[in-house]
Amino acid sequence: MTDSDGGRLESVEDLSGGLDSDTEDFAQQIADQVASFLLALREISRDEQGGAAIPLLLLEVSQLLLAGARLGALQDFQPPTEYQPDVGPESDLDEMRLRFAQLLDAVDTYSFVFDPYAPELVDSQLSDDLTSIATDLENGLRHFRSGDIAEALWWWQFSYVSSWGNLAGAVLNALLSVVAHDRLDADFTLDDDDVAAADEILGGDSTAPR
Repeated sequence: MTDSDGGRLESVEDLSGGLDSDTEDFAQQIADQVASFLLALREISRDEQGGAAIPLLLLEVSQLLLAGARLGALQDFQPPTEYQPDVGPESDLDEMRLRFAQLLDAVDTYSFVFDPYAPELVDSQLSDDLTSIATDLENGLRHFRSGDIAEALWWWQFSYVSSWGNLAGAVLNALLSVVAHDRLDADFTLDDDDVAAADEILGGDSTAPR
C-alpha cells in the first residue's frame, strides 16, 4: 500500500473511473459502522455516572473490529491519486479524550504487546487509544462524505493494518480483562483501590453470588 518512505505504491487497480456496485455497497457498510462507532464513543464519554461505560465500549470496539477484519480480508484498495486530498482539519477530539481519562480513571492505564512477533510491552491509556482510533476513522469518513469513496476505502484499510486495528485489539483485551474481573472475580493485576474503582465503573459487585 505504501513504500518504505511512506509514499504510495503504484495502483494495482485504478478506482478513479468509478467503483462497481458491490464495492460501493461495501464502502457504505463500513461508513455506517464507522459513523455509528464515532457517535457511540462520544455518547459513552458523556456518561457522567460511567456505570455502563466498560460494557458498552467492549461492545462497540468488538463491532468495529469486525468491520476492520472485513477490510483486511479483501483486496488491497488503492487510491486514484498520489497524494491524499485535503478534506479540511481534523475534528478536535481532545475533550472526548479528557472525558474518557476521567471516566476510566484507575483502569485507564494498561499494558499490551504491539507486535506479537517482536514482543515488547507497551504502556498506554485507553483514553488516548480510543481517541487515536476515532481520529483515523473520522479521517476516512470525511473522505467518504466528500464523495471520494476510493480514498476512504484506502485510508480505512491502510490505517487498520498499520494503526487502529492493533490498538482496537489491545483496547478490547483490556476492556475484557476488566469485565472478566467483575464477572468472575479472577486474579487481577490492579491493587485493592484500583479493583474497587473498576467495580464502581462497572456498577457491579464482583463478589455477588451467581
